[in-house]
Amino acid sequence: MNAPVAATEDLIYSVEDGIARLTFNRPQARNALTFAMYEQMASICESVNKDRSIKVMILTGTGDKAFASGTDISQFRAFKTAEDALEYEERIDRVLGTLEKVRVPTIAAIAGACTGGGAGIAACCDIRIGTAATRIGFPIARTLGNCLSMSNISRVVALVGPARTKDLIFTARLIEAPEALSLGLLNEVVPDVPTLQRRVDETAKLVAGHAPITMETAKEAVLRIRRTLSREEGRDLILRAYMSEDFREGMDAFLNKRTPNWKGQ
Repeated sequence: MNAPVAATEDLIYSVEDGIARLTFNRPQARNALTFAMYEQMASICESVNKDRSIKVMILTGTGDKAFASGTDISQFRAFKTAEDALEYEERIDRVLGTLEKVRVPTIAAIAGACTGGGAGIAACCDIRIGTAATRIGFPIARTLGNCLSMSNISRVVALVGPARTKDLIFTARLIEAPEALSLGLLNEVVPDVPTLQRRVDETAKLVAGHAPITMETAKEAVLRIRRTLSREEGRDLILRAYMSEDFREGMDAFLNKRTPNWKGQ
């Protein structure tokens, strides 16, 4: 049995019996991620790759309200220049790319809301298990007026197809667990959080007992099949969104809990 490897206030990481567990621990903020949390997550993924005793990795959030609600919006207050926007999207592409390429199978245990960047994190995982109360979506069209990273767009399209990806983004709706299951955003739905915890542990133990080389080669093969848009291909889209008046308006409206007044520019 392995002792806990690392723990911080916002992101808890431990390893036990070959199963790594990463928990987003900001329930007061619906487990929204700070930039520091993103970087720590990338560092943990690199540690998992180096530790051959680890066979599977579980990602989850504290409480039953949210898996992760994306990036903490207050982190955007300092955005002033085009470089700020490009650096942010570079960070998201790099960190989530690191998670997606972790050598072991990854399981997202999704209780409650899984939105924005949180849904992007879930899309990086190999297996996603939710509860009857799970809701998933990318509500940025009604909240911030920004855009998804190019890698996140690529992942969602690979999971649900181009038409449904546009539907999710255009309507900005959070889809309920049954629809998420039918679309492929969830692999399985269980009744409640206690059942979720048991089912995720069972799945992790099952997968951990299988041939590691099969897991690694299957993951890499799927990644090679799927084409991911590069940051360079989406640079103009990122700048158009993050440098817009709408993004400034969306951020201010969100932080001040009011309805945004979109200008379309």
